Amino acid sequence: MAAAAAAPQKMFPYPYQQHDFNNGLRLITVPTDFPNVVSLYIVVATGSRNEVELGKTGFAHFFEHMMFRGTKEYPPDKYNDVIKKAGASFNAYTSDDLTAYHTTFSKPDLETILRMEADRFQNLSYSEDVFKTEALAVLGEYNKNSASPGMKISEQMRGLAFQQHTYRHTTMGFLKDIQDMPNQYAYSKMFFDRYYRPEYTTIIVAGDVNNDATRAMVEKHWGAWKRGSYNAPIPKEPAQDGPRQAHIDWPSPTLPWTVVAFRAAAYSDDAKDSAALDLLSFLAFSENSPLYRKLVLEDQKVDLLSAGNADHVDPYLFTVHSRVKKAADMDSVREQILSTLAGFKDTLVSAEELDKVKRHVRYSFALGMDNSEALAGVLASYVALRRTPETINRVYDLYSQITPEDIRNAARKYFVESGRTTVTLTGVSK
Repeated sequence: MAAAAAAPQKMFPYPYQQHDFNNGLRLITVPTDFPNVVSLYIVVATGSRNEVELGKTGFAHFFEHMMFRGTKEYPPDKYNDVIKKAGASFNAYTSDDLTAYHTTFSKPDLETILRMEADRFQNLSYSEDVFKTEALAVLGEYNKNSASPGMKISEQMRGLAFQQHTYRHTTMGFLKDIQDMPNQYAYSKMFFDRYYRPEYTTIIVAGDVNNDATRAMVEKHWGAWKRGSYNAPIPKEPAQDGPRQAHIDWPSPTLPWTVVAFRAAAYSDDAKDSAALDLLSFLAFSENSPLYRKLVLEDQKVDLLSAGNADHVDPYLFTVHSRVKKAADMDSVREQILSTLAGFKDTLVSAEELDKVKRHVRYSFALGMDNSEALAGVLASYVALRRTPETINRVYDLYSQITPEDIRNAARKYFVESGRTTVTLTGVSK
Protein backbone atom coordinates (compact mmCIF):
# COMPACT_ATOMS: atom_id res chain seq x y z
CA MET A 1 0.00 0.00 0.00
CA ALA A 2 1.34 3.43 -0.91
CA ALA A 3 2.02 5.81 1.92
CA ALA A 4 -0.42 8.68 2.32
CA ALA A 5 0.84 12.08 1.21
CA ALA A 6 2.06 14.25 4.05
CA ALA A 7 -0.18 17.15 4.96
CA PRO A 8 1.29 20.50 3.92
CA GLN A 9 3.13 22.26 6.73
CA LYS A 10 1.25 25.19 8.17
CA MET A 11 2.90 28.53 7.54
CA PHE A 12 2.04 29.63 11.07
CA PRO A 13 3.44 26.60 12.90
CA TYR A 14 2.71 27.55 16.50
CA PRO A 15 -0.32 26.09 18.31
CA TYR A 16 -2.58 28.85 19.54
CA GLN A 17 -5.86 29.32 21.34
CA GLN A 18 -8.45 31.87 20.30
CA HIS A 19 -11.15 32.91 22.73
CA ASP A 20 -14.01 35.38 22.38
CA PHE A 21 -15.36 36.98 25.53
CA ASN A 22 -19.00 37.96 25.91
CA ASN A 23 -18.25 41.64 25.33
CA GLY A 24 -16.68 41.01 21.91
CA LEU A 25 -13.05 41.12 23.02
CA ARG A 26 -10.88 38.45 21.40
CA LEU A 27 -7.81 36.86 22.99
CA ILE A 28 -5.19 34.98 20.98
CA THR A 29 -2.64 33.12 23.09
CA VAL A 30 0.49 31.63 21.50
CA PRO A 31 2.75 29.63 23.82
CA THR A 32 6.29 29.46 22.42
CA ASP A 33 9.60 27.82 23.27
CA PHE A 34 11.29 31.13 24.06
CA PRO A 35 11.71 31.02 27.87
CA ASN A 36 10.62 33.74 30.31
CA VAL A 37 9.74 36.32 27.64
CA VAL A 38 6.22 37.48 26.83
CA SER A 39 5.11 39.87 24.10
CA LEU A 40 1.73 41.56 24.34
CA TYR A 41 0.12 43.22 21.33
CA ILE A 42 -3.22 44.97 21.69
CA VAL A 43 -4.68 45.54 18.24
CA VAL A 44 -7.49 48.04 17.75
CA ALA A 45 -9.12 47.63 14.34
CA THR A 46 -9.18 51.39 13.91
CA GLY A 47 -6.82 53.27 11.64
CA SER A 48 -7.08 56.24 9.31
CA ARG A 49 -9.63 54.20 7.31
CA ASN A 50 -12.12 54.84 10.12
CA GLU A 51 -11.83 58.64 9.94
CA VAL A 52 -15.02 59.25 8.00
CA GLU A 53 -16.07 62.77 9.04
CA LEU A 54 -15.02 65.81 7.07
CA GLY A 55 -12.32 67.77 8.85
CA LYS A 56 -11.60 65.01 11.38
CA THR A 57 -8.60 63.13 9.99
CA GLY A 58 -5.57 62.08 12.02
CA PHE A 59 -7.38 60.95 15.17
CA ALA A 60 -6.43 57.27 15.02
CA HIS A 61 -2.77 58.30 15.02
CA PHE A 62 -3.49 60.96 17.64
CA PHE A 63 -4.69 58.31 20.10
CA GLU A 64 -1.48 56.38 19.58
CA HIS A 65 -0.02 59.39 21.44
CA MET A 66 -2.84 60.06 23.91
CA MET A 67 -2.96 56.50 25.21
CA PHE A 68 0.32 57.18 26.98
CA ARG A 69 -1.19 60.14 28.86
CA GLY A 70 -2.45 57.88 31.61
CA THR A 71 -5.46 57.40 33.88
CA LYS A 72 -6.35 58.35 37.45
CA GLU A 73 -4.98 55.04 38.73
CA TYR A 74 -1.94 55.00 36.42
CA PRO A 75 -0.85 58.55 35.55
CA PRO A 76 2.12 58.78 33.16
CA ASP A 77 4.81 58.73 35.84
CA LYS A 78 3.36 55.65 37.54
CA TYR A 79 2.79 53.90 34.20
CA ASN A 80 6.39 54.51 33.15
CA ASP A 81 7.67 53.42 36.56
CA VAL A 82 5.87 50.06 36.25
CA ILE A 83 7.26 49.59 32.75
CA LYS A 84 10.76 50.48 33.93
CA LYS A 85 10.65 48.10 36.90
CA ALA A 86 9.47 45.33 34.61
CA GLY A 87 12.41 45.99 32.28
CA ALA A 88 9.83 46.17 29.49
CA SER A 89 10.07 47.70 26.04
CA PHE A 90 6.90 49.34 24.76
CA ASN A 91 5.67 51.34 21.81
CA ALA A 92 2.73 51.79 19.43
CA TYR A 93 2.01 52.40 15.77
CA THR A 94 -0.88 53.35 13.50
CA SER A 95 -1.63 52.28 9.95
CA ASP A 96 -4.57 52.64 7.58
CA ASP A 97 -6.46 49.73 9.17
CA LEU A 98 -5.25 49.45 12.78
CA THR A 99 -3.61 50.93 15.84
CA ALA A 100 -1.38 48.57 17.82
CA TYR A 101 0.13 48.88 21.28
CA HIS A 102 2.93 46.47 22.13
CA THR A 103 4.97 45.61 25.20
CA THR A 104 7.61 42.91 25.74
CA PHE A 105 8.56 41.87 29.27
CA SER A 106 9.41 38.93 31.51
CA LYS A 107 6.85 36.27 32.36
CA PRO A 108 6.20 37.20 36.03
CA ASP A 109 4.97 40.67 35.00
CA LEU A 110 2.16 39.45 32.71
CA GLU A 111 -0.75 40.12 35.06
CA THR A 112 0.62 43.51 36.13
CA ILE A 113 0.92 44.63 32.50
CA LEU A 114 -2.50 43.24 31.56
CA ARG A 115 -4.11 45.05 34.51
CA MET A 116 -2.41 48.34 33.65
CA GLU A 117 -3.31 48.10 29.96
CA ALA A 118 -6.91 47.24 30.77
CA ASP A 119 -7.10 50.37 32.88
CA ARG A 120 -5.94 52.75 30.16
CA PHE A 121 -8.14 51.17 27.49
CA GLN A 122 -11.20 51.53 29.70
CA ASN A 123 -10.38 54.65 31.72
CA LEU A 124 -8.13 56.92 29.66
CA SER A 125 -8.28 60.40 31.15
CA TYR A 126 -6.85 63.69 29.90
CA SER A 127 -7.61 67.36 30.35
CA GLU A 128 -8.20 69.82 27.54
CA ASP A 129 -4.82 71.42 28.20
CA VAL A 130 -3.04 68.06 27.89
CA PHE A 131 -5.05 67.37 24.74
CA LYS A 132 -3.95 70.64 23.16
CA THR A 133 -0.31 70.02 24.08
CA GLU A 134 -0.37 66.61 22.42
CA ALA A 135 -2.18 67.98 19.36
CA LEU A 136 0.67 70.45 18.88
CA ALA A 137 3.16 67.59 19.24
CA VAL A 138 1.35 65.74 16.45
CA LEU A 139 1.59 68.84 14.26
CA GLY A 140 5.32 68.90 14.97
CA GLU A 141 5.58 65.28 13.92
CA TYR A 142 3.74 66.07 10.69
CA ASN A 143 6.08 68.96 9.93
CA LYS A 144 9.11 66.76 10.60
CA ASN A 145 7.80 64.02 8.31
CA SER A 146 7.03 66.59 5.63
CA ALA A 147 10.76 67.10 5.20
CA SER A 148 10.79 63.73 3.42
CA PRO A 149 9.96 63.59 -0.31
CA GLY A 150 8.41 60.17 0.32
CA MET A 151 5.79 61.68 2.61
CA LYS A 152 4.70 64.23 0.00
CA ILE A 153 4.62 61.59 -2.71
CA SER A 154 2.39 59.39 -0.56
CA GLU A 155 0.02 62.29 0.17
CA GLN A 156 -0.21 63.22 -3.49
CA MET A 157 -0.65 59.63 -4.65
CA ARG A 158 -3.48 58.93 -2.23
CA GLY A 159 -5.21 62.21 -3.00
CA LEU A 160 -5.19 61.41 -6.70
CA ALA A 161 -6.00 57.71 -6.58
CA PHE A 162 -8.87 57.99 -4.09
CA GLN A 163 -11.69 60.49 -4.34
CA GLN A 164 -14.22 59.04 -1.86
CA HIS A 165 -12.61 56.33 0.27
CA THR A 166 -10.79 57.28 3.46
CA TYR A 167 -7.54 55.81 2.11
CA ARG A 168 -7.40 59.25 0.46
CA HIS A 169 -5.50 60.59 3.47
CA THR A 170 -2.40 59.24 5.18
CA THR A 171 -2.38 58.06 8.77
CA MET A 172 -1.09 61.49 9.80
CA GLY A 173 -4.19 63.11 8.31
CA PHE A 174 -4.68 66.25 6.26
CA LEU A 175 -2.57 69.22 7.37
CA LYS A 176 -5.55 71.53 7.81
CA ASP A 177 -7.20 68.99 10.11
CA ILE A 178 -4.07 68.57 12.21
CA GLN A 179 -3.78 72.35 12.53
CA ASP A 180 -7.39 72.47 13.77
CA MET A 181 -6.95 69.48 16.10
CA PRO A 182 -6.37 71.60 19.27
CA ASN A 183 -10.00 72.78 18.86
CA GLN A 184 -11.40 69.24 18.73
CA TYR A 185 -11.26 68.18 22.38
CA ALA A 186 -14.94 67.16 22.50
CA TYR A 187 -14.64 65.21 19.26
CA SER A 188 -11.59 63.35 20.59
CA LYS A 189 -13.68 62.04 23.48
CA MET A 190 -16.31 60.82 21.01
CA PHE A 191 -13.69 59.14 18.81
CA PHE A 192 -12.29 57.26 21.81
CA ASP A 193 -15.76 56.25 22.94
CA ARG A 194 -16.61 54.90 19.50
CA TYR A 195 -13.55 52.83 18.74
CA TYR A 196 -11.81 51.90 21.97
CA ARG A 197 -14.30 49.16 22.59
CA PRO A 198 -13.88 45.39 23.04
CA GLU A 199 -15.48 44.44 19.72
CA TYR A 200 -12.75 46.42 17.91
CA THR A 201 -9.94 44.97 20.03
CA THR A 202 -7.85 41.79 19.90
CA ILE A 203 -5.27 40.92 22.54
CA ILE A 204 -2.31 38.83 21.38
CA VAL A 205 -0.13 37.20 24.04
CA ALA A 206 2.86 35.28 22.69
CA GLY A 207 5.70 33.70 24.63
CA ASP A 208 6.24 31.73 27.81
CA VAL A 209 2.57 31.65 28.80
CA ASN A 210 -0.19 29.26 29.81
CA ASN A 211 -3.43 29.48 27.83
CA ASP A 212 -5.87 28.99 30.70
CA ALA A 213 -4.03 31.23 33.14
CA THR A 214 -3.79 34.02 30.54
CA ARG A 215 -7.48 33.76 29.73
CA ALA A 216 -8.36 34.03 33.41
CA MET A 217 -6.23 37.17 33.76
CA VAL A 218 -7.86 38.80 30.75
CA GLU A 219 -11.34 37.88 32.01
CA LYS A 220 -10.53 39.39 35.38
CA HIS A 221 -9.23 42.72 34.11
CA TRP A 222 -11.00 43.16 30.76
CA GLY A 223 -14.25 41.23 31.16
CA ALA A 224 -16.29 44.18 32.45
CA TRP A 225 -15.37 46.41 29.51
CA LYS A 226 -18.61 47.49 27.82
CA ARG A 227 -19.30 46.72 24.18
CA GLY A 228 -20.02 49.69 21.91
CA SER A 229 -22.43 50.09 19.00
CA TYR A 230 -20.70 52.28 16.41
CA ASN A 231 -19.93 51.12 12.87
CA ALA A 232 -18.11 53.57 10.62
CA PRO A 233 -19.80 54.23 7.26
CA ILE A 234 -16.69 53.67 5.13
CA PRO A 235 -17.38 55.14 1.66
CA LYS A 236 -16.85 52.87 -1.33
CA GLU A 237 -14.40 54.17 -3.94
CA PRO A 238 -15.90 54.31 -7.46
CA ALA A 239 -14.00 52.86 -10.40
CA GLN A 240 -11.25 55.16 -11.63
CA ASP A 241 -12.27 56.81 -14.90
CA GLY A 242 -8.86 57.40 -16.45
CA PRO A 243 -5.15 57.86 -15.78
CA ARG A 244 -4.21 60.51 -13.26
CA GLN A 245 -0.88 62.21 -12.73
CA ALA A 246 0.79 64.95 -10.74
CA HIS A 247 4.23 66.48 -10.32
CA ILE A 248 5.85 67.81 -7.15
CA ASP A 249 8.50 70.53 -7.29
CA TRP A 250 10.64 69.86 -4.23
CA PRO A 251 12.16 73.06 -2.80
CA SER A 252 15.64 71.66 -2.14
CA PRO A 253 18.11 69.37 -3.93
CA THR A 254 17.02 65.72 -4.04
CA LEU A 255 17.09 62.83 -6.47
CA PRO A 256 14.06 62.62 -8.76
CA TRP A 257 11.26 60.11 -8.12
CA THR A 258 8.85 58.36 -10.44
CA VAL A 259 6.06 56.46 -8.70
CA VAL A 260 3.45 54.50 -10.62
CA ALA A 261 0.40 52.91 -8.99
CA PHE A 262 -2.62 50.93 -10.14
CA ARG A 263 -5.86 50.39 -8.28
CA ALA A 264 -5.64 46.86 -6.93
CA ALA A 265 -7.38 44.23 -4.83
CA ALA A 266 -8.18 44.16 -1.12
CA TYR A 267 -6.50 41.55 1.06
CA SER A 268 -8.10 38.14 0.71
CA ASP A 269 -7.26 34.67 1.94
CA ASP A 270 -9.73 32.94 -0.41
CA ALA A 271 -9.71 34.91 -3.69
CA LYS A 272 -6.55 34.78 -5.81
CA ASP A 273 -6.18 38.36 -7.05
CA SER A 274 -4.28 39.83 -4.11
CA ALA A 275 -2.00 36.79 -3.74
CA ALA A 276 -1.20 36.84 -7.45
CA LEU A 277 -0.27 40.54 -7.28
CA ASP A 278 1.97 39.87 -4.28
CA LEU A 279 3.93 37.26 -6.22
CA LEU A 280 3.99 39.39 -9.36
CA SER A 281 5.65 42.23 -7.44
CA PHE A 282 8.58 39.91 -6.65
CA LEU A 283 8.75 38.56 -10.20
CA ALA A 284 8.82 42.04 -11.70
CA PHE A 285 10.79 44.20 -9.26
CA SER A 286 12.79 42.18 -6.75
CA GLU A 287 16.59 42.36 -6.77
CA ASN A 288 16.64 39.21 -8.91
CA SER A 289 14.29 40.60 -11.55
CA PRO A 290 15.50 41.53 -15.06
CA LEU A 291 14.33 45.14 -14.68
CA TYR A 292 16.17 45.62 -11.39
CA ARG A 293 19.36 44.20 -12.87
CA LYS A 294 19.06 46.50 -15.87
CA LEU A 295 18.08 49.79 -14.21
CA VAL A 296 20.00 49.49 -10.94
CA LEU A 297 23.01 47.29 -11.66
CA GLU A 298 23.79 47.57 -15.38
CA ASP A 299 22.60 51.00 -16.55
CA GLN A 300 22.85 52.48 -13.04
CA LYS A 301 20.09 54.96 -13.79
CA VAL A 302 18.10 54.11 -10.68
CA ASP A 303 19.33 53.71 -7.11
CA LEU A 304 16.03 52.46 -5.65
CA LEU A 305 13.43 50.24 -7.30
CA SER A 306 10.71 48.49 -5.34
CA ALA A 307 7.10 47.44 -5.66
CA GLY A 308 4.40 46.34 -3.29
CA ASN A 309 0.80 45.30 -3.05
CA ALA A 310 0.22 46.32 0.56
CA ASP A 311 -2.45 44.34 2.42
CA HIS A 312 -5.53 46.43 3.19
CA VAL A 313 -9.07 45.75 4.36
CA ASP A 314 -10.45 47.50 1.27
CA PRO A 315 -9.05 47.71 -2.28
CA TYR A 316 -5.83 49.71 -2.27
CA LEU A 317 -2.88 50.21 -4.68
CA PHE A 318 -0.17 48.19 -6.38
CA THR A 319 2.69 50.70 -6.29
CA VAL A 320 6.11 50.84 -7.96
CA HIS A 321 8.67 53.29 -6.54
CA SER A 322 11.77 54.34 -8.45
CA ARG A 323 14.37 56.92 -7.45
CA VAL A 324 16.21 58.07 -10.53
CA LYS A 325 19.70 59.54 -10.61
CA LYS A 326 19.05 62.05 -13.41
CA ALA A 327 15.81 63.86 -14.24
CA ALA A 328 16.47 63.29 -17.95
CA ASP A 329 15.96 59.55 -17.40
CA MET A 330 12.59 59.77 -15.63
CA ASP A 331 10.41 59.25 -18.70
CA SER A 332 12.49 56.32 -19.86
CA VAL A 333 12.36 54.65 -16.42
CA ARG A 334 8.60 55.11 -16.21
CA GLU A 335 8.12 53.57 -19.66
CA GLN A 336 10.29 50.59 -18.74
CA ILE A 337 8.23 50.03 -15.59
CA LEU A 338 5.00 50.16 -17.59
CA SER A 339 6.43 47.91 -20.28
CA THR A 340 7.48 45.37 -17.65
CA LEU A 341 3.99 45.30 -16.17
CA ALA A 342 2.39 45.07 -19.61
CA GLY A 343 4.60 42.09 -20.41
CA PHE A 344 2.84 40.01 -17.76
CA LYS A 345 -0.43 40.47 -19.66
CA ASP A 346 0.88 38.68 -22.74
CA THR A 347 3.62 36.30 -21.64
CA LEU A 348 3.20 33.56 -19.08
CA VAL A 349 5.91 33.43 -16.43
CA SER A 350 7.66 30.09 -16.21
CA ALA A 351 6.37 27.69 -13.59
CA GLU A 352 9.94 27.23 -12.39
CA GLU A 353 10.47 30.96 -11.81
CA LEU A 354 7.13 31.25 -10.06
CA ASP A 355 8.00 28.35 -7.76
CA LYS A 356 11.28 30.06 -6.84
CA VAL A 357 9.39 33.18 -5.80
CA LYS A 358 6.91 31.15 -3.76
CA ARG A 359 9.76 29.46 -1.89
CA HIS A 360 11.45 32.80 -1.27
CA VAL A 361 8.25 34.35 0.09
CA ARG A 362 7.65 31.41 2.42
CA TYR A 363 11.25 31.32 3.63
CA SER A 364 11.41 35.06 4.27
CA PHE A 365 8.18 34.98 6.23
CA ALA A 366 9.22 32.00 8.35
CA LEU A 367 12.60 33.59 9.03
CA GLY A 368 10.92 36.60 10.56
CA MET A 369 9.21 34.62 13.33
CA ASP A 370 12.35 33.91 15.35
CA ASN A 371 11.29 35.33 18.72
CA SER A 372 8.10 36.03 20.66
CA GLU A 373 8.06 39.75 19.92
CA ALA A 374 8.50 39.26 16.17
CA LEU A 375 5.87 36.54 16.20
CA ALA A 376 3.30 38.73 17.93
CA GLY A 377 4.15 41.62 15.61
CA VAL A 378 3.51 39.51 12.52
CA LEU A 379 0.21 38.33 13.98
CA ALA A 380 -0.90 41.90 14.69
CA SER A 381 -0.89 42.92 11.02
CA TYR A 382 -2.96 39.87 10.01
CA VAL A 383 -5.31 40.14 12.97
CA ALA A 384 -6.28 43.62 11.77
CA LEU A 385 -7.36 42.05 8.48
CA ARG A 386 -9.13 38.86 9.55
CA ARG A 387 -8.82 38.74 13.36
CA THR A 388 -7.32 35.24 13.43
CA PRO A 389 -3.88 33.66 12.95
CA GLU A 390 -5.51 31.11 10.67
CA THR A 391 -5.62 33.67 7.88
CA ILE A 392 -1.82 33.28 7.59
CA ASN A 393 -2.17 29.58 6.82
CA ARG A 394 -4.97 30.26 4.37
CA VAL A 395 -3.17 32.99 2.45
CA TYR A 396 0.06 30.99 2.16
CA ASP A 397 -1.93 27.99 0.96
CA LEU A 398 -3.37 30.38 -1.61
CA TYR A 399 0.13 31.44 -2.70
CA SER A 400 0.98 27.79 -3.33
CA GLN A 401 -2.03 27.51 -5.67
CA ILE A 402 -1.17 30.51 -7.87
CA THR A 403 -0.41 29.50 -11.46
CA PRO A 404 1.24 31.39 -14.31
CA GLU A 405 -2.26 31.88 -15.71
CA ASP A 406 -3.36 33.51 -12.44
CA ILE A 407 -0.45 35.96 -12.71
CA ARG A 408 -1.44 36.83 -16.26
CA ASN A 409 -5.11 37.24 -15.30
CA ALA A 410 -4.24 39.60 -12.47
CA ALA A 411 -2.02 41.70 -14.75
CA ARG A 412 -4.77 41.97 -17.35
CA LYS A 413 -7.36 42.89 -14.74
CA TYR A 414 -5.43 45.52 -12.77
CA PHE A 415 -2.68 46.99 -14.96
CA VAL A 416 -5.05 49.05 -17.08
CA GLU A 417 -4.57 52.64 -18.13
CA SER A 418 -7.85 53.79 -16.57
CA GLY A 419 -6.65 52.62 -13.14
CA ARG A 420 -3.17 54.14 -13.29
CA THR A 421 -1.90 57.03 -11.17
CA THR A 422 1.57 58.54 -11.59
CA VAL A 423 3.40 60.95 -9.30
CA THR A 424 6.79 62.44 -10.09
CA LEU A 425 9.05 64.63 -7.98
CA THR A 426 12.13 66.66 -8.80
CA GLY A 427 14.21 68.96 -6.62
CA VAL A 428 16.00 72.18 -7.40
CA SER A 429 19.41 71.90 -9.03
CA LYS A 430 22.43 72.09 -6.76
